[in-house]
Amino acid sequence: MRVGVPREIKNSEFRVGLVPGSVREYVANGHSVLVETGAGAGVKASDADYEAAGATIAPDAATVFAESDMIVKVKEPQPVEWKQLREGQILYTYLHLAPDPGQARGLMESGVTAVAYETVTDARGGLPLLAPMSEVAGRLSIQAAAYALTAHQGGRGLLMGGVPGVLPAKVLIIGGGVVGTHAARMAVGLGADVTILDRSQRRLAELDEIFGGRAKTRYSTYEALDEETDTADVVVGAVLIPGASAPKLVTREMLKGMKEGSVLVDVAIDQGGCFETSKATTHEDPTYVVDDVLHYCVANMPGAVPLTSSHALNNATLQYGLMLANKGLDALRADDHLRNGLNIHRGKVTYRAVSDALGVGYEDPLAALG
Repeated sequence: MRVGVPREIKNSEFRVGLVPGSVREYVANGHSVLVETGAGAGVKASDADYEAAGATIAPDAATVFAESDMIVKVKEPQPVEWKQLREGQILYTYLHLAPDPGQARGLMESGVTAVAYETVTDARGGLPLLAPMSEVAGRLSIQAAAYALTAHQGGRGLLMGGVPGVLPAKVLIIGGGVVGTHAARMAVGLGADVTILDRSQRRLAELDEIFGGRAKTRYSTYEALDEETDTADVVVGAVLIPGASAPKLVTREMLKGMKEGSVLVDVAIDQGGCFETSKATTHEDPTYVVDDVLHYCVANMPGAVPLTSSHALNNATLQYGLMLANKGLDALRADDHLRNGLNIHRGKVTYRAVSDALGVGYEDPLAALG
């Protein structure tokens, strides 16, 4: 199969779909790899590095899209990209379609087979291709919050961990999954006063065991959210419903009870955000203020650390990508977990949560594949 790797063009996105080491794996499996010139610059990989791994360098993205059977990316295709996709081609990348009807329509009209990293599953019920970026985003959320808390950024002027004789910042983390756990690790490590909300008693018990009392846990209810947001200096939104739009848990009304200069970090912004006042921002202009509360809602947080992120992502995506390259659509027919990643095929939405969110018809993925 001819595998194409275009340069990412989303604002401040420096990750790359395949690092040179992954290219070597595709080539060793008998595939040819076409990489757009400069695609690896953000991970300090030159065109020569890709050529040494066995890739061919393309002069532009148009060549990559035109000459490839499968496109491997990181972020969802932008309008100029989805217009270059075609029927019979496989797109393998993050999509986050539920809050993005424009992209969904574009992919449906293209006829492409779109496999989303974020809905591929594993035997343990996890999301193995989402997990590494969730780990990165969870840790970055605390770095971003600590910076936003400084006075010159408009924050409360707090040091996250305080100093002897001065209380640390209070950090509320909504959601105890991968993002929330890694956010808590960072916040606890900095010495913050951390509380995690979740609706799973089993997960709360696991978190209590993990942190050994260094982070408090509380069952998530509306009352708990009201009480905890009122006293928090930082709130991290780390909720996830696979493939679906995130629920709006922190309302505009709740902001009125929050401290002036407190910080909201919405890690769920790729899925539409879990704060009512969230809107996507970029690394170039990451924050805005609503009711004296700073909002950090960067939609591609791991793009800030592309070297770490790209290698972590490739470690997870490589085996499934090789399955697609080796077997094509038969890989989707044969493997339930990979097939869960199929969101769109030849104009049909094949993931239930996406069809529900967008209000469009759903087709069973096996039926769609024939």
